[in-house]
Amino acid sequence: MNLHDLRQQPHLSASSIGDYLDCGMLYKFGRVDRLPMEFVSDALEFGTVIHKVLAEFYQAKMTGDKMLLKDIHDLFKELWHQTVFGRDDIQYAEGKDFDTLLMNGLDLLTAWYHKLPDDSFKVIGIEEAFSFTLPGISVPVIGAIDLVEEDDSGTIIITDFKTAGRGYGREEVDSNMQMTTYQLAAKANGFGGREILLKLDCLIKTKTPKFEQYYTTRNYEDELKLIRKIEKTWEGINKGVFLPNDQNWRHKNCPYRKTCDHWFLNGGE
Repeated sequence: MNLHDLRQQPHLSASSIGDYLDCGMLYKFGRVDRLPMEFVSDALEFGTVIHKVLAEFYQAKMTGDKMLLKDIHDLFKELWHQTVFGRDDIQYAEGKDFDTLLMNGLDLLTAWYHKLPDDSFKVIGIEEAFSFTLPGISVPVIGAIDLVEEDDSGTIIITDFKTAGRGYGREEVDSNMQMTTYQLAAKANGFGGREILLKLDCLIKTKTPKFEQYYTTRNYEDELKLIRKIEKTWEGINKGVFLPNDQNWRHKNCPYRKTCDHWFLNGGE
């Protein structure tokens, strides 16, 4: 089953769990009330297009080919135009617009292409959809892993593509909830007896674009902590507990900011 089909049924995901933990009202507005977003961030669409380009690169690698940088640039231009051009619902950050982000994307992909290691990893999955269940939770946890590879020793390498405004610290990498979710998913979907290595491929949108790879692992304690968070998240959702958190860093650019302000100023209605 593909991710689109999985999303048609009640479920949790790494992003929905993260939304609930960051701000209960963000989860409620978007995933319970299903309100339309007030805007779409340029960063969200930019990251989506970059993801599609990287997926095409690894699709070619899977069949023994390697895309040239020119082909990667051409693909990004095409996808960026198809995805963004002419839309009035996109909120651009200060100093950004369609053209500046087009150039940023080309520069970022150039930095990624030239620094990407020429490894011998075997690609075994791209945008690999998953679903797994936990005891006591009546809905599955679903998602899709950007890239699944295998090295010469048989270790499974799970990679998540990121676009970010800065590099990641060691603690951020080692506590990243999404990567822990992916390890649980991998173990529940055929890789339970394999050694698993987790990796973030981070394309960093600094003035001089950079590309960094961050490797990490998860142990039983890490998995158990996430399972407890998922259990309490599901318990809170079932009880209708949606705590607002306008102190969270996401509030400033929240796509439900006006709705949230109205909720606060009108007695929670």
